[in-house]
Amino acid sequence: MQELHDAPLAPLTTFRLGGPATRLITAATDAEVIDVVREADDSGTPLLVIGGGSNLVIGDKGFEGIALRIATRGFLLDGTRLELAAGEVWTDAVARTVEAGLAGVECLAGIPGSAGATPIQNVGAYGQEVSATITEVVAYDRRTREPVTLTNEECAFSYRHSRFKADPERYVVLRVRFRLEDADGLSAPVKYAETARVLGVEPGDRVPLARARETVLALRAGKGMVLDPEDHDTWSAGSFFTNPILTDEQFTAFHARVKERLGEGAEPPAYPSGEGHTKTSAAWLIDKAGFTKGYGSGPARISTKHTLALTNRGEATTEDLLGLAREVVAGVHDTFGITLVNEPVTVGVSLDGR
Repeated sequence: MQELHDAPLAPLTTFRLGGPATRLITAATDAEVIDVVREADDSGTPLLVIGGGSNLVIGDKGFEGIALRIATRGFLLDGTRLELAAGEVWTDAVARTVEAGLAGVECLAGIPGSAGATPIQNVGAYGQEVSATITEVVAYDRRTREPVTLTNEECAFSYRHSRFKADPERYVVLRVRFRLEDADGLSAPVKYAETARVLGVEPGDRVPLARARETVLALRAGKGMVLDPEDHDTWSAGSFFTNPILTDEQFTAFHARVKERLGEGAEPPAYPSGEGHTKTSAAWLIDKAGFTKGYGSGPARISTKHTLALTNRGEATTEDLLGLAREVVAGVHDTFGITLVNEPVTVGVSLDGR
């Protein structure tokens, strides 16, 4: 294990924001991860677990406690079964599954971060979510002080949510197991309309795996969603807000508000999201509330490529970022009566200012 004191955390996040940690420990094995967690719990020391840092907003004052950086490695493929160590770089793992001719996560290419973070957020994009292929998650249970293996059902996956996100202080993910599909070199059925359109196929069709992955990478890059140190549009956490899921009653009120604000011909995006619920687009809400691409005049601005991404233009502080986020939340609520919820995890700060 490597240990540093008063260590900067900003370089470990895709936002490149946040103050130092009292102690930063990098663990390279599951046993080391467990040892550090137990040490923190035994001493009552606050613990911050860091994987790829792609979903973290750390306060400018930093973190008083132990920041545990998980750097475990392991890519084990047995037929269509895949096991990833939590510290594996996710986008590299996706590339290797495509090279192996296995379908199921090819449309999740280019998503920054580590494999261990994917079940926590139930990472998804372009018509795929990891919950569709995860079979088990091995985690350290801080309550029982033992490793546990949770089935897909026990993970309680839902839209950008899971058992791990619902109880963030209990589990530390160690390994993630998947069941992929051998479709003779073809992708899973293409579900996302934009992807199908660019590929020139119908939703439900399959395409060569490499073509699906390359298309998604190109789409993400066009929106600033593929990491590039030279491109400040990628100094972000990707989508900063989740797409709101509304009850029928809430959607009716929202629909009326849209007509009132934008005219009788205006129609908001609407996607079925389970019985009695409809999902709408956070990006659409932000744009129609007046926060267009590139919005802002300070060091934190909306991406010039995608309205859902809030970015650090190079000299921002976390407070600069949160100030912009709060402005967007207030503007969308005033315009449409919907309160956006941040997708990244906040550490030492919150969107409501507490």
